[in-house]
Amino acid sequence: MSELQRDVVVVGAGVCGLTAATALARAGRSVVVLEARDRVGGRLETDTSSGALLELGGQWVSPDQTALSSAIDELGLATFTRWRDGESVYLGPDRVRHRYTGDIFPAPEATQAEIERLIAELDVLVAQIDPDAPWTHPRARELDGITWRAFLQQHSDDDEARANVALFIAEAMLTKPSHAFSALQALLMAASAGSFSNLVDADFILDRRVVGGLQQVPLRIAEALGDDVVLGAPVRRVERTDDGVVVTADGDVVVRARHAVLAVPPNLYDRIDYVPPLPLRRHQLHQHLSLGLVIKVHAVYERPFWREDGLSGTAFSPYLAVHEAYDNSNHDDPRGVLVGFVSDHRADRLLALGAEERRAAILDDLVQYYGEQARTPEIFVESDWGSQEWTRGAYAASFDMGGLERFGADLRTPVGPLHWASSDLAGAGYQHVDGAIRQGHRVAEEILAAG
Repeated sequence: MSELQRDVVVVGAGVCGLTAATALARAGRSVVVLEARDRVGGRLETDTSSGALLELGGQWVSPDQTALSSAIDELGLATFTRWRDGESVYLGPDRVRHRYTGDIFPAPEATQAEIERLIAELDVLVAQIDPDAPWTHPRARELDGITWRAFLQQHSDDDEARANVALFIAEAMLTKPSHAFSALQALLMAASAGSFSNLVDADFILDRRVVGGLQQVPLRIAEALGDDVVLGAPVRRVERTDDGVVVTADGDVVVRARHAVLAVPPNLYDRIDYVPPLPLRRHQLHQHLSLGLVIKVHAVYERPFWREDGLSGTAFSPYLAVHEAYDNSNHDDPRGVLVGFVSDHRADRLLALGAEERRAAILDDLVQYYGEQARTPEIFVESDWGSQEWTRGAYAASFDMGGLERFGADLRTPVGPLHWASSDLAGAGYQHVDGAIRQGHRVAEEILAAG
């Protein structure tokens, strides 16, 4: 048995846990990070085993993500701008391909006007939401008691306008059907990005990428921590004692510490045995949080052929399984890469198919966006985070109906020496790497203040 003595033990070597450990170490605290996987990064993973650099997890950096941008600069990493020159593609309910520029899809004129009206109305409401405490809004209970779908139905009679506005929260972000979460949860998602308009603006929210892959952020942070990051050590038991915690992990690893940080997705909290049991309210909170489901698809071609046709590579349709796709070509690589997303019930349907049938269905959608050349990629890779043992979903946890207003204020509340932090718990930067970094700094400050 390997027994360690530390001031703080961090569970999870994603960006949040590693950021917290680094901040604590710089403040003079002794730390150790226990990670279940055989790698660091959590929901960031840059893969090159297929013959091309593919971002299997998070990858984009937007202008408002100042915590992430600062970390990138501090680590000496370079970024490049996502390819966006040319026209985008939209398929409406008639499945006809329309080319367009700008942020509003080329629907009928009345529908375009209705989309713009809804976005403006949502921006006004989102501006009233504190992303760190959405439950304090005067209408929080009302907004948390109506689904995102029903909320949009109350505010518009245009089916196509509603489907498109819903897409930016449901399919694109929370990766759940719009009837499965509340309007308050949707407004939090928009507030965390600064406005609903920011989510609509793909050039804003998907602005830049890191040369060599975003996983370099956790890799470089972990490198500085050295042997204080222990891989292949899933935590099985956390015991609260009179002077702190005793944390037991696979590999006969035992850590005695004054504080513990749980820096893993909330859906994994209850895979740990807590002694004594967590308070009832904390158990209830965990039961009302869940992750969505998404398949991230990577198709690599000899060249970015769509650019020759004057296309940017950006494509949307709430009516196809691949509801959005982008030019994801890599810095200084002549090959063309398309990345597409299949979420919620669409992912359910495709995951029920065999691998070859699923590939064919996905490529059929890419053909509708980009033409027949999209059918024959040199490399085709799917990322399904729902099947990963130590993630089991994407992109972040969200509450079921009524849960955000009821339990939100307790999300980040410590239980004695146990502290909670992850991108799932962030306000600004919620479900993004930026939020993970913010949460890492927050929890480190919380522990330092506790003494």
